[in-house]
Amino acid sequence: MNHFSYDQLYRFSKDIFIAMGCPESDAETATKTLLSADMRGVDSHGVARLSGYVRLWDKQRINAKPDIKVIHETPSTATIDGDAGLGLVVAPFAMQVAIEKAKNAGTGWVAVKNSNHYGIAGYHAMKALDHDMIGMSMTNASPLVSPTFSKERMLGTNPIAVAIPANEQPPFVGDFATTPAANGKLEVLMRKGENAPLGWIQDQGGQSTDNAHGIKEGGSWLPLGGDREHGSHKGFILGSIVDIFSAVLSGANYGPWAPPFVTFLEPSKDPVGEGLGHFFGAMRVDAFRPAEEFKSHMDNWITRFRESDRADENQPVVIPGDPERAYEKERSENGIPLLEPVEKDLRALGERFGVKF
Repeated sequence: MNHFSYDQLYRFSKDIFIAMGCPESDAETATKTLLSADMRGVDSHGVARLSGYVRLWDKQRINAKPDIKVIHETPSTATIDGDAGLGLVVAPFAMQVAIEKAKNAGTGWVAVKNSNHYGIAGYHAMKALDHDMIGMSMTNASPLVSPTFSKERMLGTNPIAVAIPANEQPPFVGDFATTPAANGKLEVLMRKGENAPLGWIQDQGGQSTDNAHGIKEGGSWLPLGGDREHGSHKGFILGSIVDIFSAVLSGANYGPWAPPFVTFLEPSKDPVGEGLGHFFGAMRVDAFRPAEEFKSHMDNWITRFRESDRADENQPVVIPGDPERAYEKERSENGIPLLEPVEKDLRALGERFGVKF
């Protein structure tokens, strides 16, 4: 596996977005959003997805020069039409609106319609941290998940991210799919030729399978929990909340009508809304209590949880955000590793657009 510097992948990705017709500022925003995933160790959502955005652009499902605008608002809320733009550009715009609303009203809540895949949820939630705010981010996604007791694909992996500032401790950043893993993790397993863990997916008949190609062959993701006995109904509830907040609330497509990112599904012929949906929140900490006081107690919270008795002395307690920070440090020093199929894919993109990899 070869390693590549952030700067090399940044230059390459930005040039590809420009070749698609994105204005330079949008290409920069999209590239920063995309590479945040690689730097934080979420390889499934980084440059490995670049060809997926190009594919959607080829199918005229992505508008490279969107007119992103607020179409409805109150002092603390807004609904945004992404004009079919890159979710990598639409989402940062929307999160900034939420932050500005929170500056004035204490909290800001923004629903988005007519967008596309927006990268990792955590990147957007973390935008609030610099403002002593708590950030939230969620999105609906390709319909690949069956509700508990069903075998029909109805929901996306529908992630939720929450970023909470601290003082001397690093921030708490929870970023998770409402399925056992993000769909991109399955794509990574397929590229590696490995099986999926049992409890992740089911086959077309509704039986648990470890075949990483099971979903492409007509199967579906299981909700977080895997089965009813292990709490899959709770994963179903979480995924449903994301779908409703992101899409039913904004006017985007929801449930099985959500336009897919994956190549083996086509958009619904009878859409109920416009594009994919997202939902963002920003809450000023000092709208609840003094920020420094809160952050001091967050330090205490994090420290106490880190020091809790270990079940295995060799396995420290992990606070949400710890693994991603470790990846970011390591990859800043050693570069970003790319699987051979991903590297090959990027080189092919470079040849197509005349961009040096």
